[in-house]
Formats: sequence, structure tokens, C-alpha cells
Amino acid sequence: MANTIITKQKDLPKLAFKTQALAAFAAVAGAVVIPQLFHVMGAVSGLGTALGETFLPMHLPIILAGLMAGPYAGAVAGVFGPLVSFALSGMPGAAMLPFMMIELAVYGLAAGLLRNVSMPVLAKVVLVQIAGRLVRAAAIVAGVSLLGVQGIQMPVIWNSIVTGLPGLILQWTLLPLLVFWINNRAKNEQ
Repeated sequence: MANTIITKQKDLPKLAFKTQALAAFAAVAGAVVIPQLFHVMGAVSGLGTALGETFLPMHLPIILAGLMAGPYAGAVAGVFGPLVSFALSGMPGAAMLPFMMIELAVYGLAAGLLRNVSMPVLAKVVLVQIAGRLVRAAAIVAGVSLLGVQGIQMPVIWNSIVTGLPGLILQWTLLPLLVFWINNRAKNEQ
């Protein structure tokens, strides 16, 4: 069982444009719906948006889209997921929207670029997380600098990583299982 959780993906077929577009659309829908479920649970429990900030639910469908459908689907879903969510719900907040779009586009792109690389899915997820968080941190620093602020304290960036640690762990657990399940199901349907 442990071997199936860290299964390697390689030599996956090139997907048709229509399939990639459907995957991107599904990921955008997931990036809108899944966070809303967390926000509802947060509202009911009195935690507000803390559950979303902690479990990073918008990241799941974007990374999955990249891993399953490639870099184009992943990057497009990463850009449009937060944008559509903001248009429909006002979340993420306007100040964080551009940074979320950049971060999630990198997640989707990086996951897609790693799609056919022969390594455990868990390793791919970790590499995607590192790339996305580094680019997000750089974008925040650049954004703050462009607005004339002299600098940003490292604890702000570090705190977002620490706050989202349960979400990162959820991604380590859930994404390899989902990739295995989807790939296994696809093999059984052939």
C-alpha cells in the first residue's frame, strides 16, 4: 500500500486540447467551491477564514490539474481559480488576489511540467509547493517594494508558511492518493 501512495507517474499520454480545457475548467470550479466549504465550516465553528488560510483548499484542484492535465491546464486554472473566486465571493481579498494568482499559476505550471517526470508524486508535490511559495514570497516583496515600502519583514512570509502547514500536509496526503486513484481508474477503463 505504501508503494501505491508514492507511485511514480511517467510516460502519460499527451492530452487533447479539449481534455486539458475541461481539466482547467474543473480545477477552476474546484478552486471556487472547495474554499467556500472551508469558509462555511469556519463560519459555523467561529473560526472565520482561518480554516481556509490553514488548509489552503484552493491549492488542491490547481496542483491536481497540473499533475493530471499538464502545464497549460494547471497554469490557466491557477490564474483563473482565484480570479473567478474573487468575482463570485470576494475571496481571496483584493490585496492578496494578484499574489494568489501568481502563486497558483506557478503551482499549476510546475505541477504540469513535472507531470511526466519519473519521481514519486509526493516529491512532485513538495517541489511544486516550494516553487509556488518562493515565487509568492518574491512577488510579495516586489509588490511591497513597488508600493514604496522600504521592506517586508521575513516573519510575515514565514508566518504564512507556518499557518498553512496543515494545508501542505493535506496536499502531501491527498494529492498522491488522488493521482493514484485517477490513474488506476483510467487504466481499468481501457
